[in-house]
Amino acid sequence: MAEPASSGPGPLRPPNGLWRRRVASFGHAFRGVWAALRSEVHLRFHAATTVVVIGLGFYCGISRLEWALVAISVACVWAAELMNTAIEALTDLASPAYHPLAGKAKDVAAGAVLLAALGAAVVGVLVFGPRIFSH
Repeated sequence: MAEPASSGPGPLRPPNGLWRRRVASFGHAFRGVWAALRSEVHLRFHAATTVVVIGLGFYCGISRLEWALVAISVACVWAAELMNTAIEALTDLASPAYHPLAGKAKDVAAGAVLLAALGAAVVGVLVFGPRIFSH
């Protein structure tokens, strides 16, 4: 018995418009990062710190593993700061007047950024400390 002809896309072909939507989602994400950079002082501080850390990494000639640790640390801090910004914006939208739970949500999100930054600082001391203090 013959297989019926399929009128839809083949099994290896994505649905129509999938790639366009995927590319657009990257655009939305970059727009979000840019909006956060423009509005959040702490994120601009993280951006400046990122530039310094990358420059220091090149100057010190850190290893591939050390680059990986630094990159993961930087990404964690950026991700935590962006999530904090999103949580603050949504909290302000949902609760324009002060509410203890809104304050708690903001404090917990800020705490996540603090822990990520402290972890990154530890990685920075472990990676760069011996090179800086040995001179």
